[in-house]
Amino acid sequence: MGTPSPSACIEIKDGTHVAKVVLMPGDPLRAKFVADNYLENVVCFNDVRNMLGYTGTYQGTEVSVMGSGMGVPSMVLYAHELFTFFGVEAIIRIGSAGAIADEVKVRDVLLAMSASTNSAVPSRYGLPGQIAPTADWGMLRTAAGIADEMGVHTSVGSVYTSDFFYYPDPEVNRKVKEAGLLAVEMETAGLYAEAMYAHKKALSILSISDHIFTGDHLSPAEIRTSFHEMMEIALKTAVTAV
Repeated sequence: MGTPSPSACIEIKDGTHVAKVVLMPGDPLRAKFVADNYLENVVCFNDVRNMLGYTGTYQGTEVSVMGSGMGVPSMVLYAHELFTFFGVEAIIRIGSAGAIADEVKVRDVLLAMSASTNSAVPSRYGLPGQIAPTADWGMLRTAAGIADEMGVHTSVGSVYTSDFFYYPDPEVNRKVKEAGLLAVEMETAGLYAEAMYAHKKALSILSISDHIFTGDHLSPAEIRTSFHEMMEIALKTAVTAV
């Protein structure tokens, strides 16, 4: 029998389970792509609302991959359930980001040390003040070492998690740059806050697909190559995470 689910958002299929470490792209179809191309002995453990989740093995170690959806609320919903209801110990976000800082280049892999945000979600955890959503140091250090061994150009620093894809203030990107943040994305702050309060581990590994100020961007073929580098770092980090 599958694991009984306390909610309608994740319903574990009979004969399946979730691994202790979960990779989370935003797009559930990207989760399927990862399962089909990087994992062995794959089974689908969830398809509720088409938020596809799979468990398989990578180099003999069990790993799951599941979509998170777009934005902080969706990420927090799924991260909370995975951490709280299904015994997950670590989540690695795998996604794309738009570079802001001059030193961050297209094709870089970015390891998000922390995340500033305009989302109200991290302020709702009850801390008298503002929580600073931060990555797990052990996974961050491991990922940086793996990237160095692979010769992948990697940026490490703080990102900006935005609730807006189309921000109404046209000057917001310049303000983000002036604050010393490296890139803009939409989920990391929520994941880190949820992991911190669940006493679990989290890391965002992001592939830089474009630069907001220079206009540089990757072709579809280059995106695939860059994604592969990010995935190799993420998977090698995942097998050492717990």
